[in-house]
Order: sequence, then C-alpha cells, then structure tokens
Amino acid sequence: MEQIKSYIEANKERFFEELFGLIRIPSISSMEEHKPDMEKCAQYWHKLLLEAGVDKCEVMPTKGGNPVVYAEKTIAPNKPTVLVYGHYDVMPIDPIDLWNTKPFEAEIKDGKIWARGADDDKGQSFMHAKAFEFMVKTNQLPCNVKFMLEGEEEIGSEHLYGFCQDHKDMLKADIILVSDTSMIAPNIPSITTGLRGLSYWEVKVTGANRDLHSGLYGGAVANPINTLCKLIAQMIDENGHITIPHFYDDVLVVSDYERSLMAQAPFDLDKYKKELNIDDVCGEKGYSTTERTGIRPSFDVCGIWGGYTGEGAKTVIPSEAHAKISTRLVPNQDFNKIGKQFSAYLKSIAPASVKVEVEFLHGGDCYVCPIDMPAYKAAEKAFETTYGKKPIPTRSGGSIPIIAGFDKILKTKAILMGFGLGSDAIHSPNENYPLEQFFKGIETIPYFYKYFAEMMA
Repeated sequence: MEQIKSYIEANKERFFEELFGLIRIPSISSMEEHKPDMEKCAQYWHKLLLEAGVDKCEVMPTKGGNPVVYAEKTIAPNKPTVLVYGHYDVMPIDPIDLWNTKPFEAEIKDGKIWARGADDDKGQSFMHAKAFEFMVKTNQLPCNVKFMLEGEEEIGSEHLYGFCQDHKDMLKADIILVSDTSMIAPNIPSITTGLRGLSYWEVKVTGANRDLHSGLYGGAVANPINTLCKLIAQMIDENGHITIPHFYDDVLVVSDYERSLMAQAPFDLDKYKKELNIDDVCGEKGYSTTERTGIRPSFDVCGIWGGYTGEGAKTVIPSEAHAKISTRLVPNQDFNKIGKQFSAYLKSIAPASVKVEVEFLHGGDCYVCPIDMPAYKAAEKAFETTYGKKPIPTRSGGSIPIIAGFDKILKTKAILMGFGLGSDAIHSPNENYPLEQFFKGIETIPYFYKYFAEMMA
C-alpha cells in the first residue's frame, strides 16, 4: 500500500488529462439541450472504468432518464463487495459572468482545479477510479468492487430509484462507498454521518390575465410579485422558525449529549463569516450555526422571477411571478408529507386576488449512518492512516436523496467518505477542488478497501 504515493506521482499528468476530458463534457442534467452530453459522459466513464481494470462495464438505460454506468470486478464470490456510487451530471453554470475561468475548461491555478464538476462530483468520483486502478495494477484489491455512476443526482435521481428496484441482484453489496461530501478542513478529516432530506417546488402566482400599466391599475389590482414576496415572508417567523403547520411534528430532537459532542468539532465563526463576507449569521433561535445546518430543517427560496428585468424602465404590473423553493429536512420528516403541507399552507394564506399553483419538482429523505458498522470503522482507520488523526463524525446540511433510497430499496448502508471542502464553491461560479484533497482521496481510498476486507473476513 505504500506504493500509492509513488503511483500517484508517476501518473498524475495522465490523471489530469483523463479528468479534464471528463470535465469538458457539459453534462448539465437539468437542461434538455444537454441530453446528448449525458450519453457522451456515460460513454466516457465506460472507457475510464474498462481501462482501470473492471471485468465488465455497461452503459445501461433507465426508464425515461439518463443512462447509468455499471461496472464490476470480481475477486472471489466469498469476498465482501463494495458498491461505489457517484454521479456524472453537474449543476448549471449561471451566472456565467461571475466565473474567473471557463467552466468546462479545467484549469490548475493556486493549487486547485477550477471547473464545473471539479469537486461535485466528477473529481471525487474520479478518485475512486484511480484508487481502484492502483489496486488492480498492483494486485492488491482485497474485495469485489462494483461501480454505479448516474446522471441525475443534481435533479433528484428520479429514474435511479426504479433502476435500483429492477436490478437489486446486480447491485447487491455489503456497503455502498460514496465521495460526494466534504471534510471539516484540509488537516481535519471527517466522515459525514448524516445528510438532510429535501423537498423542492416551483411556485407560480398569477394575477390579471395580462401585464398591466402600473399607473392605470396600480393600487387596484394585485401585483403577483408583491403577493409572492408577502407569502414567502410568512413562511419563517422572527425566531427563524418555519411556520408551516405541523412542519416540526416528526422532527427528531437531538439530545443535549449529542449536541455537546457536535460542539467539539472545530468551528471558527469569525472565519466562517469572513469567508462569506457577511457581518453576521442568522437562523433558528437556540441553535448554533453547525446545528442549524446539521440537525435542524431549513427553508430557502432558490430563485425568484417575474415582471420586467431588462435595461431601463418599464412600468408594469406583471401577470405572473415565479419562485423555486426548497426545504432541507431532518430524520423522521417525510418529504412527500412536507410537500403536501407546504402546498396546502401556501394556498391557504394566499389572498383571493391571485391564483397559486405549486409543482413538486423532486425530493428525498435524510440519511443517518451507523458509526458502529465495519465500514465506518474501516473508513475511520483509513483516514487515520493517511492523515495521522482520527476523523470527526459530522452531519452535513446537504442532501443526496438517493442514499436513503439505497437503504430502503437495496437494504444497503452507505459510508460517506468525502474529500471536498466548504470553500470548493460547489453549485456556484468558480467551483474548485484542491489538488491536495484530490491526491489525498486517491491515497486514502485503497486503505478503506484493505481495512474493510480485513474486518469482514
């Protein structure tokens, strides 16, 4: 295993060339115009995995969605099996004018890879392919390995649920290994033990049957943008508490003891504010910043539009206003139930002067990883081997809805070994991935296989 560092050094230029080829494919799953790029990206992964040493690899269709890349390497039937999950789709790049580099032309600068997908999740998934390649080339792979790369994670993995249901036997494994999360800091390894759930909607508020002259009709006819803003403002009270009736009924309340353990994780509030260029934080009263993003639900407007936004002035009352809204959910909250509660509440507080429509876009339940299972212990030991210190268990504010789906459909737990950092700007302009994290991931993953195989023997 000591050979891994020299293997990385000897092959790093090839790694960059291969990863940058993957990044150049603009696989934006939320945009129909990029549908051909999804197939192209899947085929690129097919080639990568075959060259890495899998026994077989297929680009498999889903029922109406983007293809899944499946591959496997069998060492022996009696050996444990690890299923590596990742996604090849990426977020849109807007607003493009805020990028300092070309989003799909990866560039190495200041010790980082700058590009859309550099971290989330092309860079992190690619680490697994190269760690696997090393173990195959050096004849050190101690267990069976399967790969599943999907193209819809950023839009809710809608078609992967059915794919898993249809291919349970093929996807059978002892653990699912995922790198799509972050660490506390470059020198503070951590393992993500919890992901928040998600419920996401698009709201449309309609007033008059056409745009109106704001002088002739202003003050007499409802303005959908004004109304939408008022409706949104009523969703959170002065204490940061979400006002949807029964929203908190099923929230799992974390004990004071567990909260005290969470508080031991290093967190510098002043540094946090400085990095974000904000004067203060906000959120639910009675909880710390890390608790607000780890163990409590949240409500956010992700986008809002309507009316005239072009150059100069146009005095109109718009006919329509729109918003994309999401909630992050915690253990015991059901995203379908929350979706119905949100829709019912929004419509109940809307005035008769407008019509309100709510479209559910996607969602998923939260996931909590048991810290006493062999895979967690193996990941813990792997981090300790390469970083020289024990990783801290953390709960992420983010969501990977399909992880809970794996638990329900495949009856298989997932271990979340993420190497990203909070400063990587995933989902934002200028996404990046530090080279140190990229290489450290390739170095650490083989140790997970080694220790997991030993613990399962």
